[in-house]
Amino acid sequence: MSHPFSSLSPDLVMSAVESLDIWPAGEPFALNSYENRVLLFRDDDGKNWIVKFYRPDRWSDEAIQEEHDFLQELAEQQVPVVAPWRDKAGASLHYFKAFRFTLFPHCPGQAPELDNPAHLFAMGELLGRLHQVSAKKAFQHRPRLEMASGIVDAQQRVLASQWMNSHQRRAYDRAIEKVLQQLMKHNVPASSMIRCHGDCHLGNVLGRDEQFTLVDFDDCTMAPAVQDIWMLLPTDDPQGWRSHLSEITEGYEEARPFPTEQMALIEPLRSYRLIRHSAWLVSRWEDPAFPRAFPWLADSGYWDQHIRQLEQQCLQLENPRWLA
Repeated sequence: MSHPFSSLSPDLVMSAVESLDIWPAGEPFALNSYENRVLLFRDDDGKNWIVKFYRPDRWSDEAIQEEHDFLQELAEQQVPVVAPWRDKAGASLHYFKAFRFTLFPHCPGQAPELDNPAHLFAMGELLGRLHQVSAKKAFQHRPRLEMASGIVDAQQRVLASQWMNSHQRRAYDRAIEKVLQQLMKHNVPASSMIRCHGDCHLGNVLGRDEQFTLVDFDDCTMAPAVQDIWMLLPTDDPQGWRSHLSEITEGYEEARPFPTEQMALIEPLRSYRLIRHSAWLVSRWEDPAFPRAFPWLADSGYWDQHIRQLEQQCLQLENPRWLA
């Protein structure tokens, strides 16, 4: 059975764009994106665009539209994001044959340098401005970050895939159970949940000098504010961790109080991401792009390494590096 994206040919991409009365000057260029298909093209007026084709059956139309409306709200409040293009009727989510797609103006730039204090300050200020707006209301159709249930779901996906041998499965199960036991110590009050970017790593921040823009809100979710902060902190340098955090905090507090009370959630959130990532790879393996991009997933050595990472992360949950 062919994957739905297998029919997404360059001709189909161009026809979809042209259906909006925007005329590509040449074939689109595929960018690195696995969950969706994202391409760059230039129109006949010389303007660069990003066209994003959504993975079928991942998000409802309502959830995608809520992402778009969130971006529009942020842009109107002068938060540096890239809001989707809308047609004359105000539509930002478009349809062509079996696909849903969206156009975004291209945002050039480079990722911030995390060893540059000015960049860290700028990132803190950007996230503070984001959260100042996002805290004003809640998502209705986007997911809420639920760590325990998300980890159990990931565990089931991985074990159902039959990737690991019996010894690895037992070790993986033990590590997951240790993580879940530690998570029981961390209550996330509903009042701490705000609309977050959800996947705020360096690849989703673009800019130059000290002016940065957040891109790719595909994983925006209801989560504690620290979800958008912890990926900017080093994992293996407690002293560097403190200096990074100091600059980010100073910038963040230009817009709103820093969520210091959420610091204890950083290691649980790191654990959640580590576990969910492997489950994501397993669950997407039928997409031909994944075996090409992640061939090492089929190697037994990958699962040995993943289990060691989980065991090390259990130690961090017991003795968080931010207390070092």
